[in-house]
Formats: sequence, structure tokens, C-alpha cells
Amino acid sequence: MTDDKKTGTAKDTHYAKLRRAHRDEKSGGAPAFRPRPKVGPGEAAANGLVRLYGLHTVRAALDNPGRRIRSMLVTRNALERLGIADIAALPFKAELVEPREIDKVTGSDAVHQGVLIEAEPLKPKRLDALGDTRLVLVLDQVTDPHNVGAILRSAVAFGAGALITTARHSPQESGVLAKSASGALEHIDHIEVKNLADAIGELHAAGFQTIGLDSDGAAELEKTFSGEKIALVLGAEGKGLRQKTRETVTALARLDMPGVIRSLNVSNAAAVALYAVRRFLG
Repeated sequence: MTDDKKTGTAKDTHYAKLRRAHRDEKSGGAPAFRPRPKVGPGEAAANGLVRLYGLHTVRAALDNPGRRIRSMLVTRNALERLGIADIAALPFKAELVEPREIDKVTGSDAVHQGVLIEAEPLKPKRLDALGDTRLVLVLDQVTDPHNVGAILRSAVAFGAGALITTARHSPQESGVLAKSASGALEHIDHIEVKNLADAIGELHAAGFQTIGLDSDGAAELEKTFSGEKIALVLGAEGKGLRQKTRETVTALARLDMPGVIRSLNVSNAAAVALYAVRRFLG
């Protein structure tokens, strides 16, 4: 008994290759799958606005009554994921677009997840607006926006009430910083000071113990804790705390690490230190 289903022959394979070659020739030789072309970032936003992108970042901005949003570009899929039923009901200009339209603004390397807003930057607060928080973070010229964003995320996760930075040698609010913060930018006070040593002195007057993280610190971090208010002070990538800062803080402390690597990236060090402080403060 013979099988009516014939297997492919060498001749069949040959003709299949010819058909594919003919299709490719008609389409200009394009392959079946075409990777997205690389696109560089567009011009910066005008009028002092900042561009924020990513689902968590934009959702947090939408939920922040203090954030003034001017416009939005959003894909249909992102609109659904943001839980926005009626784009026309938004109190600012919003436009449905394809992902490539957002690529033209952010650059194709940015993980925008189909949504981009232009908004007014949040205004930094003064140190005398600190409030009654028991835990703050102080950054001594940390300049990398990825690191600052990651630090913001950890700070909010562990209940820090404010992030204190210097007016100079600190990154401005940006899409990169906000995306790294994953929405945390909208949930913590940002305090900007001109002179960090003076600001640390004001923290002391407000009852804070200030602890500078230093890989060569004399004491283990957990053994330096005292009081009911703590400010963790972290130095810049590479060079660490400046000498004046080291002389001004209450204590210099190290993270106890038994491995061969004796230091961490500043954002990782911030997360570990925040966990330890939160356990102490309760």
C-alpha cells in the first residue's frame, strides 16, 4: 500500500528557494524580519520643560497633584496599561501615536514603553521645609542620573522623607533620572542647598545624627546608630565624600563586607544602608 503524501524532493527545495529569491527581489531584497533602525534623541524640550517617559514614571506623574503636565504622546497599548479610558478627558494635550514617533523624541535606546510626557520640573524645596521625617539622604556631588534615580527609588522604598543635594554638581531632573527612579521622583521631597557643610550643621541643630558612608570608615555602620533621626551622607562616584564633608558629619562608617570587593556602587550602598537604618529606627 502506498502513501499519497509525498515527501519534499530536492527539486521542490530548489523551486522554493527560487520563489523566496523572487519575493525578496520584488521587496528590494528586504528580509522577512527588519530590526528597528537606530534613532538618536531629538531636540530638548522647550520653555524649561522636562520629558518623562515609561509607564511607572508617567503613572506617578499623573497621580501627583503637584506635577504640571503640558502634553503627552502615547500608544494605544500604553494608554490601556495606564488605565486611561478616555484620552480626550485628560486636562492637557494628548496624542495617540505609533512607538516610532516617540523614538524620534527620546531616541530608540530609551525604554519609553509607549508613553512620553512634557511637564514642568518639580521645584526643589528649602532645608527649612524638611518637616518631621526621621530619615533623610544627603548626596555629596553624586552626578550620574542613573545612580541618583536608583537612590531615589530606594529612598522611597525605605521611607526616607527627603533627598538633599547641592545646587551645583548634581544632575537636574530628566527623563533618564526619572526612568531610573521608576516613579519615586514624585514621592519624595527634593531639597537643594548651596553649601553642604552648612546644611549638615542645620541637620545637627534639628536633631539628626549624620553618618557619612566611607569604605575606609573606622566603624561598622550598624554600630554608629544613635538617636531618633538619621541622615545618611553618600559621596560621589569614585572620589567619595569630600574632605569638608568628612570633617562635618557626626560619624564615618563603612558597610561590613566580607568579600574580596570592599566597596559598592553608590546606589547599591545607599540601598543596603537604608535597610540597616530602617531596621534601627523601626
